[in-house]
Amino acid sequence: MKTTILMGRIDRWMKGSPRPPLVRLCLVAAASLAVALALSACENVATYVQPSLVRVIDASYIAPAINVVVEGDLLASNIGQGTITPYGTLPANVAAPIDITAATGGATIILTTGTLLPGHQHSVLLTDNGSAPNGYLVTVLEDQQILAAQNHSAFRFLNQAAKTGAVDVYMIPAGTTMANTIPIVTNLPVGATTGYISFTSQTVTMVITPTGVTTPQYAFSPMVLTGGEARTVLLIDTQLTSTPAVAVTMAIDAGPTD
Repeated sequence: MKTTILMGRIDRWMKGSPRPPLVRLCLVAAASLAVALALSACENVATYVQPSLVRVIDASYIAPAINVVVEGDLLASNIGQGTITPYGTLPANVAAPIDITAATGGATIILTTGTLLPGHQHSVLLTDNGSAPNGYLVTVLEDQQILAAQNHSAFRFLNQAAKTGAVDVYMIPAGTTMANTIPIVTNLPVGATTGYISFTSQTVTMVITPTGVTTPQYAFSPMVLTGGEARTVLLIDTQLTSTPAVAVTMAIDAGPTD
């Protein structure tokens, strides 16, 4: 638009009074340059690609402390099982290289690629390959990046509690008993990931049980949910205690941080 105005003013100036040929030539050249610069700016905007937000979830029982390099950038350093890192910003890439090594150095533990979509949030999930004693699996998950619906919360569950096995998950409202509560997740097998499950926001206590039974049960501290929360919950076996036998790591995907 600015270029159009400039050309119009120059045209009126040229028509209003005679100008020597050299002056007219300079004016035309200046106007042409302005148009070229404007077009160049438009092209730069059109080719901009939004980056991806990427984090790491370490759910491996056999991996040492690790470093995770994605697209040549150190995304996570010296992390261990049960860790969910904050998000880092990386260029979008349909085949982003993912290189995982021991934090102490040495050969690569696993080298693979994953798809990082522009403007999306992803989790690089490291788990064990049960069919190989020293094998690993890397899965790139797409995370929810928008708020849950008004007055609702959305939770996603990753079951990596191999000793516990398949689980049911309850969100028990304050003042309500487990006997009067319907599980929001049933029969979630080891290695499985749910989608985001939406439920009414309120104060709840998360309780996990082996599938189909109500004891033993693993209860966690009450959570005050005000609405809009999107969360990822990682379930793993505890290593040193039997009560509870399941440990939980919860990460914020979107929504309130308190």
